[in-house]
Amino acid sequence: MGDNKLFKLIVRVFIGFGVILSLFPFYWMFVMASKPNSEIYKTPPSLTLGNELFKNIHTVFTQTTFFHSVLNTLFIAITSTCLILFFDSLAGFAFGKLKFKGKAFLFTFLMGTMMIPGQLNIIPSFYLMDKIGWVGSYKALIIPGMANAFGIFWIRSYCTDAIPDSLLESAKLDGSSIFRTYRSIALPIMKPALAFLALYSFMGSWNDYMWPLIILNDEKKYTLMLALTQLKGLFTTNYPLVITGALLATLPLLLIFVLFSKQLIAGITDGAVKE
Repeated sequence: MGDNKLFKLIVRVFIGFGVILSLFPFYWMFVMASKPNSEIYKTPPSLTLGNELFKNIHTVFTQTTFFHSVLNTLFIAITSTCLILFFDSLAGFAFGKLKFKGKAFLFTFLMGTMMIPGQLNIIPSFYLMDKIGWVGSYKALIIPGMANAFGIFWIRSYCTDAIPDSLLESAKLDGSSIFRTYRSIALPIMKPALAFLALYSFMGSWNDYMWPLIILNDEKKYTLMLALTQLKGLFTTNYPLVITGALLATLPLLLIFVLFSKQLIAGITDGAVKE
């Protein structure tokens, strides 16, 4: 019993230490955001909060189109996430539970696309967007990413174990179409996996910087990540302002994570391999 208690104590100490290490970067953002630019290079650095936080926040709001860019980013992120959930769940269900010719080859090819670095797709993707006249529009940020290999793989892995074949056979005997079976039977079972995929996709769209930088050419359409680049000077940069902007951009994601953390954890644990 004594050894068991000691082991639990050691585990809790390591977990607590890990939590502190995980939270420290966020605390450090608060510290740097509360300092004037003159103290940013101070050695040794101060670990205590300064008194410039609210001033820096006000400056971020006045020097950037912060709230307008937040609305732009929300529109893009929500629309992209909804499309990803629909197409990835539909394709994942098909790969996981349906039988059709070429299924193994198509899935192998799909997994192969995950090995291609995203940077290699930038030039051909931009060329295609330019040819169809989508440069400068939100369609170029939403449509090309409305289905992705990771989401299909995630839903397919979940459906394989979570949806019993007998349930699908019963629906087929009752005359249910494939789409109705997907809508009425598969989707409710997929909810934990869809919750994780929604959070993952939303955060990816929210934090995306490179593709909007290449596509968008109108400041009124800038996403939040692009709007924050307005804080950088031509010759000098006020780093506390930049960090303050990054902090404000991170807060909505933290709020979403806190609100939906249970669904996220459920999606990860329920998606584990079952014996």
